Amino acid sequence: MQYKPHDYQRYATEYIKTHPIAAVFLDMGLGKTSITLTAINDLIKSGDVHKVLVIAPLRVARETWTAEQRKWNHLKKLTCSVAVGSEADRLSALKTKADIYIINRENVQWLVEASSLPFDYDMIVIDELSSFKNGKAKRFKSLLKVRPSVKRIVGLTGTPAGNGLMDLWAEFRILDMGKRLGRFITAYRTNYFAPDKYNGQIVYTYKPLPNAEKAIYDAISDITISMKSQDYLKMPELITTAYPVNLNNSERNIYKKLKDDLVLSFGNEKEITAANAAVLCGKLTQLANGAIYYDNGEKLHVHDRKLDALEDIIESANGKPILLAYWYQHDLERITQRLKEMHIPFSRLDTPESIARWNRGELPVALIHPASAGHGLNLQSGGNTIVWFGLTWSLELYSQTNARLWRQGQSADTVVIIHIVTAGTIDEQILSALGRKDQTQNALIGAVKANLEK
Repeated sequence: MQYKPHDYQRYATEYIKTHPIAAVFLDMGLGKTSITLTAINDLIKSGDVHKVLVIAPLRVARETWTAEQRKWNHLKKLTCSVAVGSEADRLSALKTKADIYIINRENVQWLVEASSLPFDYDMIVIDELSSFKNGKAKRFKSLLKVRPSVKRIVGLTGTPAGNGLMDLWAEFRILDMGKRLGRFITAYRTNYFAPDKYNGQIVYTYKPLPNAEKAIYDAISDITISMKSQDYLKMPELITTAYPVNLNNSERNIYKKLKDDLVLSFGNEKEITAANAAVLCGKLTQLANGAIYYDNGEKLHVHDRKLDALEDIIESANGKPILLAYWYQHDLERITQRLKEMHIPFSRLDTPESIARWNRGELPVALIHPASAGHGLNLQSGGNTIVWFGLTWSLELYSQTNARLWRQGQSADTVVIIHIVTAGTIDEQILSALGRKDQTQNALIGAVKANLEK
């Protein structure tokens, strides 16, 4: 296929070519893979680059980059080698002569520390830079060891600050080795944040100091561009709504007891405990969805409020396809049982065939888990409605999952996102938190927006 780039795509490609360190915050659907491959192709032709390493989520590493390279005529001469699978398969792929080597992010530590291969790449592309937001992660530490030997690096993401501005330190530490936001997270916190929530002497959260956001944006602006889909593509209208459900008194008392006491006992030595705030959040989220795991792994069914709401939504859709996002295994089990009782054809989107069936319009309901299928899937051909049965705290997974439908190529005029929310529970806090995080994200992206007129 002949590549006919939009102006913003040309701009982004040139930005990568002219910036040895580039943070490219491209919204979903703007073609970040083709943009980056075009830049790599030009840099290889000019002799500036000889060997490129692409680090990506597994599904994206396995399928997306090579598919994009084969798609466009001007990239036909590029050679790609995909290093995923068993260790023998990875070693074979890395020893094959190619221009671009593609590896999933879970194997970065293996590549650097255990593969016994020389790390002689002169350019690195991190697809989904946000996956390097944890400065304590093994993948981060391993990549940081070899970062000084690499002359060019590109970080790609649409969600750079999915959980707030604190995420940016590790991402830019990898990119510029600490030049802009500092080499140590403690100094970054001191310079830009103040303690927010405590438990004794332990600080759990931090909040930005006055004017810190602008200072951070200014610090990274010389190597960062950002683009939003709405600015450059004709996107369908996005409609988001909450579908509230209510617990009865008995169910509400169970929820309140767990929340207040952190311990909930149902006899027979089956006990559900919440040892800390993070665990408590998980327990309350499960309970809001309708079931909860005991500490011994057994499941307690509490209510069917969300399942009843889901049935109403499906019936009102009158056969219109629904993409259903779930979180917990017990959610999946109960949803599956209810769909069978309703005689509704459905499938999990976990294989190429199931994805193809959805895109052909053969599935009234398709089940998707955000953590395993949020990145790299084009699902816009199968429908325009997504229902969140259970919510996630992660803005990145939330945004990426929604972008499977709300993206370029969606033929419908609108995309509808429905959140089934249990009233008076943590669901309401999660939905509110996603909104607040999105405000921070939009502030970041707006502050470093590419000015195509320059």
